[in-house]
Amino acid sequence: MSVTRRAVLEQLATASDADQRETTTTAALAAMLETNEGTIESHLNGLAACELVRTYPDGRVRITITGEELLALDTDEIVIVDSN
Repeated sequence: MSVTRRAVLEQLATASDADQRETTTTAALAAMLETNEGTIESHLNGLAACELVRTYPDGRVRITITGEELLALDTDEIVIVDSN
């Protein structure tokens, strides 16, 4: 099964918290989404470039307030976010 970037962001939103700065790990996300860590890292890099997630050098990751706000739009449409 192919994991989408949106699925990664949604799972991260349930596993972390921007306001509380609660984090999770790439390994934990991979396990939750039943995929490999490389796939998760690729999606996280793209999301981080758009400031939707915050990654830490020690492997922790959390959603940002911007990421939470994007998900709160609750749209079924495709959303394009430019990293520039």
